[in-house]
Amino acid sequence: MTLPPAFLSRPIAHRGLHDRAQGRIENSRAAVRAAVAAGYGIEIDLQLSADGVPMVFHDEALARLTGRPGLVAEHDAASLGAMTLLGGDDGIPTLAEVLGIVAGKVALLIEVKDQDGLLGPDVGALEQATAGTLAGYAGPVAVMSFNPHSMAAMARLAPAIPRGLTTSAYRPSDWSPVPDATCDRLREIPDYAATGSCFISHEALDLARPRVAALKTAGASVLCWTIRSAAAEARARAVADNVTFEGYAA
Repeated sequence: MTLPPAFLSRPIAHRGLHDRAQGRIENSRAAVRAAVAAGYGIEIDLQLSADGVPMVFHDEALARLTGRPGLVAEHDAASLGAMTLLGGDDGIPTLAEVLGIVAGKVALLIEVKDQDGLLGPDVGALEQATAGTLAGYAGPVAVMSFNPHSMAAMARLAPAIPRGLTTSAYRPSDWSPVPDATCDRLREIPDYAATGSCFISHEALDLARPRVAALKTAGASVLCWTIRSAAAEARARAVADNVTFEGYAA
């Protein structure tokens, strides 16, 4: 399995082409529509609603983006869809709604968020819901996660969908409450082959890691996150095949 060319030919808008000043909030329908209109690929994040629907939302908690207390997982999809994102006019979209907007026009890179906060084996419900929603979608789509157990589950549930690992330097201070031992293990990307991955999306500031170069030499596509300037993009492209960007025109 290889990553489709659409993921390498155009920069990928991080959480859609969001711009709070324009009322386009991250992971919103407006941000997705703007990215499609500009011809950019799109990266989105998934959390699971209380009634088992994949929702396009980054955080497990609602507060930062909606001003409401509590967790995404405590509300059903209809309630989440009715919550207006701060600074915009949109509610929280479902994955199915985003698929309808993108409709195969650009590449869609989906990050399946870790659901237990520990990057451990407690996975399955979000992966199953994601695989079910993606069944029959004909556009270029790929899934990824920081949690290799999530991608192992996707390999079983949707083996034809390209998958990869979101990877980083795993500095323990950035990853609490993930155990230090887990950070130490994941830092060298040991699960790439076992998950049947065909790409990584690696932390831009850590692209010089020898393991990244080794994977690229072995045929892995290398994406990176998150680029915020043309200068940073130029540096990243010395290693990465493509960039995930925000805040400027990549």
